[in-house]
Amino acid sequence: MRLTEFHQLVREEFGQMRGDALLVDHVLLSLGGKTAAEAIEDGREPREVWRELCVEFDVPPQRR
Repeated sequence: MRLTEFHQLVREEFGQMRGDALLVDHVLLSLGGKTAAEAIEDGREPREVWRELCVEFDVPPQRR
């Protein structure tokens, strides 16, 4: 998954303002206690980060 696709999915699912805030404010314990933005910056694949956001926020499987 490209980073642009990741950002598009986040904004489609959570809205632009909330999605942008989630990326920098919400800590994901499953990613070592990092935010999504920190995890990607540290080298995690956007697909992995997207999956963890989906689990954390109960995104239905058909939208993952």
